[in-house]
Amino acid sequence: MPLVSVVMPVYNSASTLGAAVRSVLTQTHSDLELLITDDQSSDGSMDLLLEFAKQDERVLPQTAPERGGAGRARNLAIERARGDYVAFLDSDDMWLPEKTEKQLAFAAEGSAPLTFTSYFKMDADYAGESTDWVPNSRVIRARDHVDYRAMLVRDHIGALTAMYDRNALGTRLMPEMRKRQDYALWLSIMRDGADARGLAEPLAIYRAHQAGSLSSNKLSLVSYNWELYREHEHLSVPRSTRALAGAVWQSLRNSRI
Repeated sequence: MPLVSVVMPVYNSASTLGAAVRSVLTQTHSDLELLITDDQSSDGSMDLLLEFAKQDERVLPQTAPERGGAGRARNLAIERARGDYVAFLDSDDMWLPEKTEKQLAFAAEGSAPLTFTSYFKMDADYAGESTDWVPNSRVIRARDHVDYRAMLVRDHIGALTAMYDRNALGTRLMPEMRKRQDYALWLSIMRDGADARGLAEPLAIYRAHQAGSLSSNKLSLVSYNWELYREHEHLSVPRSTRALAGAVWQSLRNSRI
């Protein structure tokens, strides 16, 4: 059985998918499986994944039976996981080569079943590989320790860096939401009493817009955050308002990096 199950949702990502997959396959800790769910892509993403699968048995692609969005695609992959740990990477982001090795060592040092790391931001048109990456100053810093109350104010965990321990938490799926499913998963884990620990070293690379831009996609998350606070976390209107203010502030802050 692999030690780490890496979950990757894919939808029409052929232009960035190869670099994302290779960033997993070139990890210095190689005891892993890459569980990919293609959400009915129409750009040849699945053909590319099948080629990877022929070359490396750790690549395990699957086509979703119907379009269901990133959350459903992730859940289909999580349900196939065999590893002790479940980690996440989107098809337009990348891991640095030592990410898995260093995060596993970090997880073994402490008692938190959910860990995450700092990460770099790269421009949307970056065409290099993770092995070519030259560190820059655009870093989203991981907080040392995060509990449920802190997470309600801000989502401190970059999904591309998150990893949870199945032996401690069981197999945890993402809530069926159109967006913000990853944030909802971290909250549900912490609501059940578990905290998260952050590793300060940047070990992943997030594909983002230019520094200083706050995309319409980010602004659209306001309504999804409100739904999360009110319908999934059952917060009062005042608490939801405070949490939403923190989420907007975080988006503004991160957009300047």
